[in-house]
Amino acid sequence: MATERPPTPRFFVLDHEMRGPHDTTFSKVSPVNSAAAPRCPVCGDILGMRLWLPPYRGEVERYGSAFGDFVKPSGYDIIISERMAEAFQAEGLTGLQGFHPVEVTRVRVRRKRPQPLKVPRYFVATPCFGRAAMDVAHSRLRIREPMKCTECRCISVDSVHGFTLEPGTWAGEDVFRPRGEQSSIVVSERFAAFVQRHALTNMKLIPTEEFVWDSSRLGPPPDAPGSH
Repeated sequence: MATERPPTPRFFVLDHEMRGPHDTTFSKVSPVNSAAAPRCPVCGDILGMRLWLPPYRGEVERYGSAFGDFVKPSGYDIIISERMAEAFQAEGLTGLQGFHPVEVTRVRVRRKRPQPLKVPRYFVATPCFGRAAMDVAHSRLRIREPMKCTECRCISVDSVHGFTLEPGTWAGEDVFRPRGEQSSIVVSERFAAFVQRHALTNMKLIPTEEFVWDSSRLGPPPDAPGSH
């Protein structure tokens, strides 16, 4: 009798829900201290933006009717509510580092309510750089410069029209930045269920195979389905 193969795990790109009922953004205020951006230990290429250092201070701007649990990322960090931070840690999810309290220096409100809303306590957390790697051969990419380093797997692309992760490279993190696609925050199915179970707000979870980044509107690569 043949052994059943375990189902292939699904992954999602995490983004904030613009123009939703909990649309909330965050802006850093001076002084903004930072350290050098992380580099690939093999080729030395820069892997992201500079690291944000204390003090963690900033302004919160609410566009929706209520404050969100997830706030539009600031650099390579994310801002999350206290209830989200506590639930994440209590349930043993992995991949977020830091959980430092943020001092909110000012609140801007774009949509008024009859009664003012209490601003939740916010924390800054940093998604880890995971071992999971983008499967270039099975992703729909317009590649400008091919991969040069097999460790960081950085490539230059003009557009992304869905991507997959190489089987066997994921180490089980629930939130991470994959090699080859470090600009995206990718989350597990367990994280997606966690968001739904706690009714966490201001998050959009896009299946990686449906994720599109195409600021120049180039369309899918010529050999991609639906590109003709």
